[in-house]
Amino acid sequence: MEQFDGNDRQQRGGERRYFSRPKFCQFCADKNLKIDYKQTDLLRRLVTEEGKIRPRRQTGTCALHQRALATAIKRARLIALLPFSGGHSDEDR
Repeated sequence: MEQFDGNDRQQRGGERRYFSRPKFCQFCADKNLKIDYKQTDLLRRLVTEEGKIRPRRQTGTCALHQRALATAIKRARLIALLPFSGGHSDEDR
């Protein structure tokens, strides 16, 4: 059986592209942060370019706050503070 070391990684296809960072719930850490559907600047950071809600493993939020975020994002979409999907340009058509 072969064992691979760090030098073999470069021969097999290059470096790792994803660097993990420590994830923590920003809402648990800062008690002053409140999740509100009217805070579009906060909610836009938690939505992808396509308009999808980012999962917990990407944002680092706990399950309790992720559920509250999903509800706030959906409410903001319904009253047109956030788009349902990403922006479409004329080139896409």
